[in-house]
Amino acid sequence: MVPLSGVVLDAPDPRALAEFYRRLLGWEIVQSGDEWVSLRGPEGSSKLSFQREPNHTAPAWPSEPGQQQMQLHLDFQVEDLQAAEQQAVEAGATTMSWQPQRDGVRVMADPAGHVFCLFLPGF
Repeated sequence: MVPLSGVVLDAPDPRALAEFYRRLLGWEIVQSGDEWVSLRGPEGSSKLSFQREPNHTAPAWPSEPGQQQMQLHLDFQVEDLQAAEQQAVEAGATTMSWQPQRDGVRVMADPAGHVFCLFLPGF
């Protein structure tokens, strides 16, 4: 079996998006350049990297015919959904208007428009 070493998100400004996730997650920047930035989390976690894509188009949420579709999203388990949402917004995220599971999950978008979810244990 081959372990997953990380996930890479395209962005028009990889440094700015990496800084957002650094503030959100508290992870350390381990590689930084004009075209590529990587964060590493606690021991044993995967890397989260960002590469420059000047033609990046944020996906539509919820999906719409003829629009850029979301092909993946990141999930972050949190203990306090309201506090995590507030922290994400303060870091630069947007709470999406359509929330399919309002009680234990919050759908958000990062500053480049990538969708991610905050969720409580058990959801």
